[in-house]
Amino acid sequence: MEKVLIEATRRTATGKQVGALRRSGKLPGVMYGHNFEPAAIEMDFRSASRILKKASQSQIVTIALDGKELATLVRERQMDYIRNEFLHVDFQVVSLTEKIRSKVSIELVGVSPAVKDLNGVVVHEMTEIEVEGLPQDLPEKYSVDISDLTSIGQSILVSALKVSDKIEILHDLDDVVVVITGGAVEEVEEVTEAVAEPEVIERGKKEEEVED
Repeated sequence: MEKVLIEATRRTATGKQVGALRRSGKLPGVMYGHNFEPAAIEMDFRSASRILKKASQSQIVTIALDGKELATLVRERQMDYIRNEFLHVDFQVVSLTEKIRSKVSIELVGVSPAVKDLNGVVVHEMTEIEVEGLPQDLPEKYSVDISDLTSIGQSILVSALKVSDKIEILHDLDDVVVVITGGAVEEVEEVTEAVAEPEVIERGKKEEEVED
């Protein structure tokens, strides 16, 4: 796996000062984790954003800080979704000799004949899976080929994922990753509105017939 490196320096700007930091072309973040005292950091906005947009949540991102290179995983990315820009990033420092838990994304590839020929619908039940292993053994993603799903109701289970023997899956192997369902058919019920006769309420007291 190609080494991904981000240069960082310690950050002193906090609170309202962080806005000015961003305007100056810096991306704020924090680092915490294995044998590491939590630290506020700043990175070059453009170069860091370019790397972080491609980095998966299970990919090791090396942070160069104080003359040392530290292996980290990206744990949280705060975004400005209108501008599609990073606002703040959390990095967890990890040990390359100790197993950790992480989520790995699941990507669907190929075309299901059941979709193409039978008007089936692909239901992606699991978009990520939690695993455990050494940081350097974590895959960036798992690719699941759906081209063998030829009929409605067919599915692919967690047990079908091609997982290295260095990785432990923390899910039931019978959990469904993807399934093909029938096309949604909306049944339109004809609703007949009964028009009721308006109820006439007599006002006033009805005269009683009195027999003499």
